[in-house]
Amino acid sequence: MNNSDERIAAALDKDDHDFLASLDSDRSMFQQIGDSWHGPLGGWARFSFVIAIIIGIALVYSFYRAMTADGDAMIGWGLTCLALLVMQGFLKEWMFARMNMLTVLSEVKRLQVQVALLSEKEG
Repeated sequence: MNNSDERIAAALDKDDHDFLASLDSDRSMFQQIGDSWHGPLGGWARFSFVIAIIIGIALVYSFYRAMTADGDAMIGWGLTCLALLVMQGFLKEWMFARMNMLTVLSEVKRLQVQVALLSEKEG
């Protein structure tokens, strides 16, 4: 760690330090998913994760039924698969956007501290 990184770490209060430590750059995808379950939208993130699992199970079932069905039933199950796939896509997009937002938020927090240190140094 260089001198400016040490000054930034020293300027952080306990909450900021805990937040930045929880958003370490070497986090795996599963750690990022777990991090997204906290905060103001944490309940929605947990709910969407459960819904994504349910949609995934329904998608597998619908695909099986589409492959084993005959005639018009195959079209109905195929359209159900397509609808579930689109729903799953939108839900996953929201979840990954939330994970990316947390990464951007940590970088903005670091920049905020750097600007505060520069203005302190100038003043």
